[in-house]
Amino acid sequence: MKDNILLSVEDVEKRYGDYLALDKVNISVPHSSIYGLLGPNGAGKTTLMRIINQITAPDKGRVLFNNELLSKHHIKEIGYLPEERGLYKKMKVGEQALYLAQLKGMPYNEAISKLKYWFEKLEIIHWWSKKVEELSKGMAQKIQFVVTVIHNPKLLIFDEPFSGFDPINASIIRKEILSLRDNGTTIIFSTHRMESVEEICDHIALINNSKTILEGPVSQIKNDFKSKTYEIELSTNKLDLSEKFNVVSNKENLFKIDIPADSNVREVLNLINSKHDILSFKKDEASIEEIFIKSVKSE
Repeated sequence: MKDNILLSVEDVEKRYGDYLALDKVNISVPHSSIYGLLGPNGAGKTTLMRIINQITAPDKGRVLFNNELLSKHHIKEIGYLPEERGLYKKMKVGEQALYLAQLKGMPYNEAISKLKYWFEKLEIIHWWSKKVEELSKGMAQKIQFVVTVIHNPKLLIFDEPFSGFDPINASIIRKEILSLRDNGTTIIFSTHRMESVEEICDHIALINNSKTILEGPVSQIKNDFKSKTYEIELSTNKLDLSEKFNVVSNKENLFKIDIPADSNVREVLNLINSKHDILSFKKDEASIEEIFIKSVKSE
């Protein structure tokens, strides 16, 4: 196992009766990274997260945490924010947060100190004495975020962490997630919002039909899916066609052209520029969403 890998899932299988939920799944999560765990509904992501959290166990394969077989003593080093959240509605916010922090093994004084720090940082200190049932869904989400990160775990697992947040609060939590990564925390980030993956993930794995079909650094995966498609802005809304390129789409004076692999990009651009004024051009890079769709459909 490489020294820069915090969590390694190796050929993990999991069955529920006749249903194969995970089929020889492999992922490698580097230290101090944000690792996007992607896949359609029913692909096996939740089962994998439950195995990492030791809620259930694999039938075959193994999981390594910091070069050791994953075991009970690693639980305190992992924080998990599931998609389906739950707080005790009748309890006061501060009491509940303190109770959950102590369940993670934090001494009372340390828990109080760190909770006050996070409540003040997120500007929610005035919620301390409110009952959970008085909070909106977004407010409750902030509380659950705090109690997930409060014990400074080495690994954080966020399942749809922006669910229930308005754009302002989603931006606040996104900033905190990036800050945690920059300060050495490793984060597994599961979401269906591809724009969030594009913004914050360093590495991704795509699981489909219970298998890992794509894994690696985002930059490398994008490079693997690169094409010779360019977006060109002209001074006119007409473009003379040529056998040297294909027009994929156009909107007014903005054209997307696909240049065949055996054609020279510079020659094609010079050809267009000899007949039309090119105002701008840029390489059309595949988005994570496009890569996701293409990979799933090709399975």
